[in-house]
Amino acid sequence: MGDGKFKVFCGTANVALADAICAYLGVPRGKAEHGQFSDGESRFQILENVRGADVFVVQPCSHPVDHHLMQLLLMIDAFKRASAWRITPVIPYYPYARQDRKDRPRVPISAKVVADLLETAGSSRVLTLDLHAPQIQGYFNIPVDHLYASPVLVDYFQKKKLGSITVVSPDAGGVERARLFAKRIDAPLAIVDKRRIDVNVSEVMHLIGDVAGRPALVIDDMIDTAGTLVKTVDALIENGATQVYAGCTHAVLSGPAADRILSSRIEEVVVTDSVPLNEAARRVAKIKVLSVAPLLARGIQSIHEETSISELFM
Repeated sequence: MGDGKFKVFCGTANVALADAICAYLGVPRGKAEHGQFSDGESRFQILENVRGADVFVVQPCSHPVDHHLMQLLLMIDAFKRASAWRITPVIPYYPYARQDRKDRPRVPISAKVVADLLETAGSSRVLTLDLHAPQIQGYFNIPVDHLYASPVLVDYFQKKKLGSITVVSPDAGGVERARLFAKRIDAPLAIVDKRRIDVNVSEVMHLIGDVAGRPALVIDDMIDTAGTLVKTVDALIENGATQVYAGCTHAVLSGPAADRILSSRIEEVVVTDSVPLNEAARRVAKIKVLSVAPLLARGIQSIHEETSISELFM
């Protein structure tokens, strides 16, 4: 694909993922310089010609979220001012996706604010992965290609041959995601009825479905503090599950998440490299990382070649 008018750049959020994408595509990572002024302001400079180029900017907006988001916006603006033909931010982890509606009085719809910022900076289209709420695509007035990591997770768990497994949604909001996963592996579905007490604090209420005498697989888009996951695991085991596994796309794993997973009764937590694992999470043997670089690379290739991207959903 190295046609001279196709270029992949990245921010500092996940350089390893960007390099893996470039290796899959057979193109070098674009030359650029990132830095900061003494007061913390980000600075960015492109170190090669991008005039007329089809530019892809890989940058998950993980911790520190605001820094990585601002870095992405500055990169997009730089490519626009350098006369790139098309600019596609590749955002494996979309920031502020959990704030997608007014769920209480006098709060912002932050996911919409991010969409507006990306458009204003100069994005031509967006490639993203497992949005917390798929309807966020509707916040944009430019094309959004929304990929799913489920093919990567499905392939892994099918190879494990866990037998008669039940797929579990840890809350009502993730039922559609878990249902599609269950359909792909031909497994029954169970749902945990969860009541959220406060931000990042939840209380498991009861289980809808049958897990007795069967292994259970909890499917979610992200694991943040792992509070919901650990309580879900306890609820499943108390309802007779023989083993509990978890699969998620975004391993945010903030705060006490790593310690909670380590001390929990879960067998394995399978995540992707959409965001890099923090130091504490890397020490937890229960956490297994799968790469979404080939999936994202194929998405980039389809956009550049203007071919159908729908086959990546299979």
